Amino acid sequence: MEPEKLTAGPSSAPADKKKPTVIITIGMAGAGKSTFVQRINSYLHSQDPPSPPYVLNLDPAVASTPYEANIDIRDTVDYHKVMKECVSIVLLLRTSRVVNDPDRHRLPRYNLGPNGGILTALNLFTTKFDQVLEIVEKRADTVDYVILDTPGQIEIFTWSASGAIITDAVASSLPTVVAYIIDTPRTTAPATFMSNMLYACSILYKTKLPFILVFNKTDVRPHDFAVEWMQDFEAFQAALASHQGTTDDEGEPTYMNSLMNSMSLVLDEFYKHLTAVGVSSMTGAGVKEFFEAVDASRAEYEREYLPELQRARESRDKSLNAMKEDSLSRFMKDLAIDHEQNPAAAQAVKWDPTAEEEDDDDDLDVNIIDRSEDVWHGQYIDVTRMRPRSDQGLAWPRPG
Repeated sequence: MEPEKLTAGPSSAPADKKKPTVIITIGMAGAGKSTFVQRINSYLHSQDPPSPPYVLNLDPAVASTPYEANIDIRDTVDYHKVMKECVSIVLLLRTSRVVNDPDRHRLPRYNLGPNGGILTALNLFTTKFDQVLEIVEKRADTVDYVILDTPGQIEIFTWSASGAIITDAVASSLPTVVAYIIDTPRTTAPATFMSNMLYACSILYKTKLPFILVFNKTDVRPHDFAVEWMQDFEAFQAALASHQGTTDDEGEPTYMNSLMNSMSLVLDEFYKHLTAVGVSSMTGAGVKEFFEAVDASRAEYEREYLPELQRARESRDKSLNAMKEDSLSRFMKDLAIDHEQNPAAAQAVKWDPTAEEEDDDDDLDVNIIDRSEDVWHGQYIDVTRMRPRSDQGLAWPRPG
């Protein structure tokens, strides 16, 4: 399904430089997010003139990426140490101050599993996300798009605090669009399709950002059936009724069948506010339509999300200022009463302006690496040149 009323493309830049659009790719593991990022990266490089995006990899456990990221979480957080070592040690983020601590062996070890390690690594990286934003904002004048590749652990964006921090922080600084990547061949079953739609609905209402459904791998299976199910709930119910396992031994609809029928009616309103595009990350089909949808979603961000963000920020600042004034007023009253009752103590706690205060900076010296610092256009590589991890001697066999 091609978005309607869309005319602008990624190469149609206005005379005055606008802020770059941030594309956050989210999706299930195996949906093809990284390959999709590489495809849109390649598409932007192929424009005339080339428009290289600024790419961030936020997946700490990926062995290799089909693109060269400008900022890579693996340069900052060691996923394997997160799984094995104590979180306090991992907070070193490759600094030597904690590594060489003689008491490190006394700290507890959590022995996290793969999913817990990924979540914890992203949580640690999020604590320094303000530094990432500073670097991205410095590059804002030289790029049109900023692309975030995220882990397949989709719960990061459904309930984890790090997902909310990332989306809120980025969206408060730059126009932001969420691209939800769907594995089209694996969504042909009505139950799997409904599961994907429920995840998409959850992320949409949690982030409250412009949302694009990207049906990936359309070279394997066209996404027409999914568009039909979204536009006509009766078509989905007919597909559900014909699917195996939707009736019991007596021919009556099962509980799951009835539940999905009800949810299809509930989500009918949800579908009306979504843009859906079909894309093949292998052939590049549909990428142009995707960027048209991104440009339309940027307009939606500026029209709907940005005013709401400003209202929420003003309301929050007003509430915080009122709380500060109230707390300060109560503190001064208590302090005046205490000084009246104990004049000697009041003299002892007077501030000495000549005394030097120590700067208690608990922040660790984290090195967020910007790989585009020296070379810009040379950062691009094609899908056949994948950068392996330096600390892993893995050679993944090719299928077949």
